[in-house]
Amino acid sequence: MKIGYFADGPWSHETIRLISETPGLEVVFIVPRFDTQDPVLKDWANKLGVPFLPQENVNCPSFINKIADFNADLLVSMSFNQILRKEIINLANNGFINCHAGALPFYRGRNPLNWALINGEKQFGITVHYVDEGIDTGDIVEQRLYAISLEDDYATLLNKAAFECANVLHSAIVKIEKNVVVRQPQEDIHPVGTYFGIRTFGDEIVDFSWGAERVHNFIRAIRKPGPNARCYIDKQEYAIISSRLIIDAPTYIATIGEVVGRSSEGVVVKVGDSTLLLKKMEKIIDNKGEGEFTPTFRIGTRFSLRR
Repeated sequence: MKIGYFADGPWSHETIRLISETPGLEVVFIVPRFDTQDPVLKDWANKLGVPFLPQENVNCPSFINKIADFNADLLVSMSFNQILRKEIINLANNGFINCHAGALPFYRGRNPLNWALINGEKQFGITVHYVDEGIDTGDIVEQRLYAISLEDDYATLLNKAAFECANVLHSAIVKIEKNVVVRQPQEDIHPVGTYFGIRTFGDEIVDFSWGAERVHNFIRAIRKPGPNARCYIDKQEYAIISSRLIIDAPTYIATIGEVVGRSSEGVVVKVGDSTLLLKKMEKIIDNKGEGEFTPTFRIGTRFSLRR
């Protein structure tokens, strides 16, 4: 089966290795993200002896005509970033499939791993689905679920997803090649599902009026390689690197965002319901971290949302 591969980044590298090692599967061209033009994928194109085709708009009629000449049986997307239109979606006989690190029909859209942690999920999904003209709405080819532990953060989920996405996508491609796919409409799982927009500048600010669990989940959800949760003391910006829930912390009303305790682990801050231990922080100067430290702010210090 001949495959046209639209891809970018580490998640795509393991997938193309698996495809190249599977009898009956053949990558016939590679289309990278236009803005990054992944050099590892370019090396793969050279290794496989196939064209490397950066294209600013893959929906352009001249480009569609160009790749049509390869007679690909299946088009595959892994971390590709362009919206796909009807003409290219329907170009190959076996369709266009995409790998998404969310348990569709839930966690459609952008940054699904961040949002899964923010929402306190106990598991995240990886879904391979057919591309249609909606956003992550096409029929499911294959879906697997993976546990999220209390110790997981954005970095650990990225590592899990990078490896497992390749396995699930490769498995789905093999099913299509063998013609054993049972398509599952997403509406059969849930008639509505959920959608999340891209996280952008300003979304990293933590709100201490949230409950302790929500603040803790937010901190671990956007830690490096994300921007880290941010807050201020007076006019100084800080990143919050890690936190810990306090067992049996009582719920009570007091000044939100105030340091109410200290220990060798860090400082205890009052949040919306109870309290939370902030373990590691970093001073931010000109949007750059100055090095992690264990906070020792005096009791009565107040964090704020803005300087």
